[in-house]
Amino acid sequence: MDAIKRSTDRILKSLKDPELNAKSKEPEKRRLLRRIADERFDWEEMAKRSLATHWGERTPEEKKEFVSLFSDLLDRSYMGKIEGYKNERIVFEKEKIDGDFAVVESNVVTEREVEIPINYRLHKKGSEWLVYDVSIEGVSLVNNYRTQFNNIIMSSSYQELVKRMKTKQIQEATSPPKK
Repeated sequence: MDAIKRSTDRILKSLKDPELNAKSKEPEKRRLLRRIADERFDWEEMAKRSLATHWGERTPEEKKEFVSLFSDLLDRSYMGKIEGYKNERIVFEKEKIDGDFAVVESNVVTEREVEIPINYRLHKKGSEWLVYDVSIEGVSLVNNYRTQFNNIIMSSSYQELVKRMKTKQIQEATSPPKK
């Protein structure tokens, strides 16, 4: 729980920093938020679990490429939500540790006092606790992506999945910023 709290506190501090909230500072703020996420999230483990049985069939180069595409996908998908933070509170409820695995249960409490449960699944890697899955309102990101990725692979191919991820990445990078 302490590891998640530290990362969350750094993110919240960055989001509240008036200097980083200037329009001209958006790229800098995004880089900082991504750096914090990179320190706490085990992108490779998340990517591996999202591909499930298809992971073992990949070459080392394919795995490296997929981890990069996957982390970028999550960055694009969730960074806007994080940047939209408007004085919500984060309440850490409890942690459950079982050997080298843990679950940290928390709630985001909105200004209207609506609680959104967010649970982090972590594993110990060396001396660090790293996130390998996040459940938002009971929906696991890894399971959600595993289903989507498997459907694409089974209906076409792994190469088609990568092609779609790259196309989406290019579209996002070249589209005008969202207001």
